[in-house]
Amino acid sequence: MRLTHPIVGACLLACSLLTVPVMAAPSTHDSDLIVKAISAQRIEARVRKLASFGTRHSLSDTVSDTRGIGAARHWIASELAACSRASGDRLKVSLDQFVAEPSARVSKPTPMINIVATLPGTQASSRDRIYVVSGHYDSMPSDVMDPTSDAPGANDDASGTAAVMELACVMTKYSFDATLVFMAVAGEEQGLIGSTHWAEQARAKNLNIAGMFTNDIIGSAIGADGKSHTNRVRLFAEGVPPIKELPDDLRTRIATGGENDSPARELARFVKSQAERQVRGMNVELIYRRDRYLRGGDHLPFLEQGFPALRFVEASENFHHQHQNVRDENGIEYGDTVKFVDFKYIASIAKVNAAALAALADGPAAPADAAIETLKLENDTTLRWSANVESDVAGYKIVWRDTTASMWQHSRDVGNVTRYTLKGISKDDVIFGIVALDKDGNESVASYPQPYRPK
Repeated sequence: MRLTHPIVGACLLACSLLTVPVMAAPSTHDSDLIVKAISAQRIEARVRKLASFGTRHSLSDTVSDTRGIGAARHWIASELAACSRASGDRLKVSLDQFVAEPSARVSKPTPMINIVATLPGTQASSRDRIYVVSGHYDSMPSDVMDPTSDAPGANDDASGTAAVMELACVMTKYSFDATLVFMAVAGEEQGLIGSTHWAEQARAKNLNIAGMFTNDIIGSAIGADGKSHTNRVRLFAEGVPPIKELPDDLRTRIATGGENDSPARELARFVKSQAERQVRGMNVELIYRRDRYLRGGDHLPFLEQGFPALRFVEASENFHHQHQNVRDENGIEYGDTVKFVDFKYIASIAKVNAAALAALADGPAAPADAAIETLKLENDTTLRWSANVESDVAGYKIVWRDTTASMWQHSRDVGNVTRYTLKGISKDDVIFGIVALDKDGNESVASYPQPYRPK
């Protein structure tokens, strides 16, 4: 079984993120240029190529150059390597290899490979802050244990994989303060195997994953009811995690009414505000769930490791074209084929990703140690936080909203301070956040303030 490719050498996770030299920035950029550079035509070509491998089942052929999971991952790696060469080798492409042990959906020890492309940050104080975006390149037919039947997986998830490849190849032409990681992950259909391996390794290495998106089933704007949803994409964001015992900080967050202000939901608010401003006509619909009802995707292992993570998915899924053998039955066409994919729609969602990623990677980190002083009963609110470490931070702003509102409604720039009192605005009535601002006007994700009482 071939586990390497002549163009891309195998490299462990830490190699791609921690040991590569930082290249000089080729130029400054306007994120509008990045958004406009996303190409539906290139996405179409990549979706068609991925579907052409017949099946990308995790247990399928790894020897053929034209069919199976092996051919698909070799092609993805070579495409990303070509994009890296075109950018002066700024994009560091590696293979994260491991063996999946037998389980309910893995019949025997099976080598798996995540294809990882890293664009290192260029600001010394920010390059260890990492944003990850993924799609999964495996597919499945009706039977999850069937590695031989056709499973073109055009929507699930060639759409997400092609979008992530396009993001990597466009964004590597620019420089960012923080580090971006673009991944085509393996084994999603067999139980989120590839993303689980990468997220666990990231936690073990104490990497600073400040945000993660997965793009999974983003290829069809036509719902099962036949209606078009070209201007909508769902973004799933977890609130309170489903854990047996709540840690003290989470218990305090719930006690202060912050159940809708988890790191994932603060990230989702940021994504929605940035993307809708730059991708005109696109509505990013926040869904306050970790994923679709009792379902899952490759962001879940990141959430389970304590990283803020989100899932993009099309507005209305058609289950005739998902996890189905390709066939005609009773006048219905089943199967996840290219015929049912809308490439312009994928490009629109890729643009949403691009706008958000550029804003995150160029902006400051969310302020640390955000707190509300609770020293006495009063109708004013005093907030405090620790100063950011970035050299280009110019100041901070306080944002707030009604307890029933999903997005921030009000803000006040407070200057380059770490403590501020809002007169006549009571912490009883609203939810607060603290945002860092840099000299170029870039903003951070908001930090939810916990109660502060001096010891």
